[in-house]
Amino acid sequence: MDQQYIIVFLGMSAGVVLGLLVGFFWFSKGKKLSDKIQQQITDKERELHKVEGKVAEAMSKVRSAEAEARASSKEIISEAKLQAGEIEGKLEQQAGRLEEKEKQLTEKVQEVERQRAAISQKEEEVGELKKELTDASSKHREALETVAKLTQEEAKEQLKEEIETEFSEYFAGQIKLKEEGMEEVLEEKAKNIMAEAMQRYAAEVASESTSTIVQLPSDDIKGKIIGKEGRNISAFEAATGVDIIIDDTPGAIIISGYDLARRYVAKLSMEKLIKDGRIQPARIEEVVEKMKKEVGKMMMEFGKRATEELGITGYPPELLKIIGRLRFRTSYGQNILKHSVEMANIGRVMAEEIGADPQIVVEGCLLHDIGKALDHEVSGTHVEIGVEICKKFKISDEVLHCVAAHHEDIPIASAEAFVVAAADAISGARPGARRESIEAYIKRLKELEETAKSFEGVHRAFAISAGREIRVYVDTEKINDLEQEKLAKNIAEKIENELTYPGVIKVNVIRERRVVHQAT
Repeated sequence: MDQQYIIVFLGMSAGVVLGLLVGFFWFSKGKKLSDKIQQQITDKERELHKVEGKVAEAMSKVRSAEAEARASSKEIISEAKLQAGEIEGKLEQQAGRLEEKEKQLTEKVQEVERQRAAISQKEEEVGELKKELTDASSKHREALETVAKLTQEEAKEQLKEEIETEFSEYFAGQIKLKEEGMEEVLEEKAKNIMAEAMQRYAAEVASESTSTIVQLPSDDIKGKIIGKEGRNISAFEAATGVDIIIDDTPGAIIISGYDLARRYVAKLSMEKLIKDGRIQPARIEEVVEKMKKEVGKMMMEFGKRATEELGITGYPPELLKIIGRLRFRTSYGQNILKHSVEMANIGRVMAEEIGADPQIVVEGCLLHDIGKALDHEVSGTHVEIGVEICKKFKISDEVLHCVAAHHEDIPIASAEAFVVAAADAISGARPGARRESIEAYIKRLKELEETAKSFEGVHRAFAISAGREIRVYVDTEKINDLEQEKLAKNIAEKIENELTYPGVIKVNVIRERRVVHQAT
């Protein structure tokens, strides 16, 4: 029992000691926390005092600024009042001047009104005088008509007839002189324009031939070209459409044909085969097809070069290729593409001189013979084919008219079309530009002479100057002086309508009468 009390006592003693220890711990910790809070309060009070000092200082500055602002505003108000007074004085002065000007303007307006009234009165007086004069003139005319027994219109007609009868020869002579003078001036001006155009553009005069020479490395290759029983040469001619001439000419063969494009394809193909060494029908066909494609690309390039040289843009590739094909066509030995480019350069100069549109002329010259690129493939004249090509590629109507009228198949209706036709004649007629065979030349001269001899009264006719002039001798008993002039005109018109010729043909009709007597 005693042990239980002892244990209880010891437990209670331990609890008391533990409680004292816990209380002491919490007391010491609370004191430290209280001191810390007191220190923070003190710091905040110090900061508050500092803020109050700054606020007081700021308030002092605000009061000072307010005082300065009031003083400044008083000065500004006083200055504004002074300026307002000055402006008011100036306005009063200006108002005085305006009032004075207004008075002057009022006086001027009144003066103008007075003058206007005076002018109106004078106009009325003049109108009355005109009316009186008209009436007097009418009465005078009526009196004259009564005396002369003619109306005014009849008198005018009679006077006109008398003047025409009396001075008809004089007027006719003066008109003829004026016409001759104008013709001389116009002809001289036209010559100067054409001469300047030709002088400013100088082109080569070399003509294309109908054959092409291919050089051979040795004569032994001729046997390979011919082949066994002529197989190779036959296959080559069939594939290219040309004739191969192999003769005794050392180191060369001749490719003959009228189509320049075919000859060029044949030349390239032959050179390729000779270089390759394999000459057989299958290889010939392969190489020829390849060269045809190459020549097609070259046509496109030729078309591009021509348009770039002339400053033409916007043509589609198909049209450029057709233009390039003209590089492989000739007319009387003259390369058509070179002829067209030459025409365009000459035509541009002429158009600038006479005030026509140079761009229309240049395009008209370039496309005027475009139909010749396809005339062996399509039916119709080269003019008709050219017009259809231009319509297909939507060429302007002005250029289309130049193409259609350059050989006067239709009436020429524009200055640009006249220039294109003139440039065509200049380019084709210049020395060295074209050539023709002896047979064609003789035929043309005979046609000229026969055309002249077909007229009644013609005794003899001779074509001279390479067919550019025809001299016609007439029977003096059948043809008089008046009929001689009419005959020359009729012969020229028939030549224009029925014959084809380059340039201009001069018709010279000669009437000569000789009377011989003998004195014995």
